[in-house]
Amino acid sequence: MNMANTGPANLVSVVIPVFNGEKYLAEAIASVMEQSYRPLEVIIVDDGSTDSSAAIAKSFAHVTYCFQENAGLSSALNHGIDLAQGDFLAFLDADDLWMSGKLARQMDILAQDISLDMVFAHVRQFVSPELEAGSAWPIPAVLKVIPGFCAGTMLIRRPAFHHAGRFTPKLQVGHFLAWYMQAQDNSLRGRMLAEVMLKRRWHAGNMGIVKREARSEYARILKASLDRRRQR
Repeated sequence: MNMANTGPANLVSVVIPVFNGEKYLAEAIASVMEQSYRPLEVIIVDDGSTDSSAAIAKSFAHVTYCFQENAGLSSALNHGIDLAQGDFLAFLDADDLWMSGKLARQMDILAQDISLDMVFAHVRQFVSPELEAGSAWPIPAVLKVIPGFCAGTMLIRRPAFHHAGRFTPKLQVGHFLAWYMQAQDNSLRGRMLAEVMLKRRWHAGNMGIVKREARSEYARILKASLDRRRQR
C-alpha cells in the first residue's frame, strides 16, 4: 500500500474507476484534464471492462491506465489509491463531470485552513441528453442542486483518508456512506462549499438503479457505525 507521497508537492491524485463506461468516460476524463489546478495526476482503473473503455482512456495523454479483473467499484477505487502519488486524493465516477474550477477552489480552502481534512461541494443533477425526451426521467426540483456528500465532490488530504480507512470491497452502492461514517467516527473535519462543483448524470445504467437490491447495505452500514460508537 502506497501511503507516502512520492510525487511533487501539492500533487492531487484523481482516481476514476470505470466498468463498461465507453458512453461517458471521455467526457469525465476531459472534465478533469480541463481543471485549472496543477500539479495533477489522473488514474483510471478499468474494472474488467469489455467495451472500448480501455481505448478511450489510453487516448488521453498524461493519464495512468490500469486494468484489473472485475472486482467491483470499491476494489477499483482502492487500486487507484494504491497507485496514487499525491498528498491529496479526489475521485470521479466515469459518468459524471467536474466543474472547471473545482480543484483550484478546494485546494485554496485546504491551504487556508490546515485543520480541515476534506472539502465537499454541491452537486447539480442532470438527465443525460439521450434520455431528455423521456417523460419517465424528470429530476424533482428539490434534488436538482443538493449538498454533495459523495466521493465525486470530495478533495481530501491523503493521511486523513487512510486514517478513516479504505473503501469496503464487499459494498456495491453504500461504499462511500460506509467510508464517510468511518470518517465521522474518527473525527475527520470537513467543510461543505456552497458552490456546485460536480454534475451528476442520471442515465439508464446508474449504479443505484441497476443495483436496487444492494440498498439494504445502508441499514447495515448505519448499524456498524452505531456498534463502533457503543464500543468506545
